[in-house]
Amino acid sequence: MALTGELFIAAKRVKHDESFKAIAAATGAPIEPSFTVATAEDVAAACAAAEAAFPAYSALPRETRAKFLETIADEIEALGDALVERAMQESGLPQARLTGERGRTANQLRLFAKELRLGEYLRARVDHANPQRTPPKPDLRLRMIPLGPVAVFGASNFPLAFSTAGGDTASALAAGCPVVVKGHPAHPGTSELIAGAIARAAAATGMPEGVFSLVNGTSNALGEALVTDPRIKAVGFTGSRGGGLALVKLAQGRPVPIPVYAEMSSINPVFLLPAALEARAEALGAAYVGSVTMGAGQFCTNPGLVLALEGPALDRFVTAASESMTCAVPQTMLTPGIHKAYQSGVARWASAPAIKLLAEGKEADGPTSGQGALFTMTGADFIADPSHAEEVFGATSLLVRCADIEEMLKVVALLEGQLTATLHLDDADIEVAGKLLPLLERLVGRILANGWPTGVEVTDAMVHGGPYPSTSDGRSTSVGTLAIDRFLRPVSYQDLPAALLPAELRDGDAGVPRRVDGVPTLS
Repeated sequence: MALTGELFIAAKRVKHDESFKAIAAATGAPIEPSFTVATAEDVAAACAAAEAAFPAYSALPRETRAKFLETIADEIEALGDALVERAMQESGLPQARLTGERGRTANQLRLFAKELRLGEYLRARVDHANPQRTPPKPDLRLRMIPLGPVAVFGASNFPLAFSTAGGDTASALAAGCPVVVKGHPAHPGTSELIAGAIARAAAATGMPEGVFSLVNGTSNALGEALVTDPRIKAVGFTGSRGGGLALVKLAQGRPVPIPVYAEMSSINPVFLLPAALEARAEALGAAYVGSVTMGAGQFCTNPGLVLALEGPALDRFVTAASESMTCAVPQTMLTPGIHKAYQSGVARWASAPAIKLLAEGKEADGPTSGQGALFTMTGADFIADPSHAEEVFGATSLLVRCADIEEMLKVVALLEGQLTATLHLDDADIEVAGKLLPLLERLVGRILANGWPTGVEVTDAMVHGGPYPSTSDGRSTSVGTLAIDRFLRPVSYQDLPAALLPAELRDGDAGVPRRVDGVPTLS
């Protein structure tokens, strides 16, 4: 399918003279064609169309919206190899990774279609009146309703699963919210292909014209115009802490502030507990490097910090990890800017007196290739300066060697909010893990045992979020069916005539799970 470089403003395709080109991640060379830079007027038109579509779209039957999501998934899969090939050019990610990401993108759309049919997300509740009580008890009924048009910012490191039709878009559309996507400038061709799939799905299922728009551009002004448009009611973002906080500030500075659900920075601490480390130090060392270097380390769940107790078992782990790292092949990073920031972060650690370089991967063989590296420091030095825990986005990690469990707990107390924490443990470590667990529950959104945090399963029980600064709102998740909650709010109806009540709240079989007079029911 030929790319045109046009914007998607509701059902219209728009093109202007001002344009930009994607850059091949591996070579730095521009890629055809040119892509239109959206104007402030384009953003306003997209937001106006979304607002106009909202009443009709939000009122559609759940089954109709479910079929829309499933049709988007079908259209994405129908793009075939062209989608993966373009994403490979723009991101430098390998074919197998992007093929898997395409599958995840389609599957999460279908997962939200299933969630719509179940209807649990409505949180429907019915409390019948009791006029004999003193004072009389009113009739109260509650459901969740969509917020309104949502702005979604495409992510650099997931050109499919966290971008144009990614989790934010899927959950917002499922909630009943039209979406305006600000495409990531690193992969505009990929974004256009996906936007075309959404547009075809919208036409095939009879969606209102403004249910989806895509605007492109390279300036921060475009994102500012989108977030500050009064018709936008919420924002989904995945990216840097600086970018996320800038959007939060803009959203809070509006005459009517709106929520920004920003996934930002995380170093995802991993704890190697004594018995597990003694039993399998070498295997853990090799697996650690595999997780650190996966995808050039460009995962928000990359294990950027490892904590373990000093001793011979840790020495064995370090030897195995160092040997694995020296064999690690450099990989192309997503953009020249990300590569430059990674080099700067590694240089910062390398120049810190308290930090020692353990091992480096093979030398970089391309202009944006990231050379892996492992560093270490003592727990005492970390406690003296916890600023070393700042995220370095790429294939590097910091090992903190703690003198004892008490020192490890002191290190944990200094950590910021994280997406994940991982415990490597055996039965003999249960007591120690029990001391860590209450601290980790307050620190992170997901706790793993005997695994590695890279990789996020899209399921009902997944939480991909955590306390600040891993996300701007630690009560939310951007992956899993609970992601729909970000774009909903509760409304209670008191003593309304039955004819005015939403179908899900009327007496009789409502077809959704409900809580009726305090008792859970399936009707």
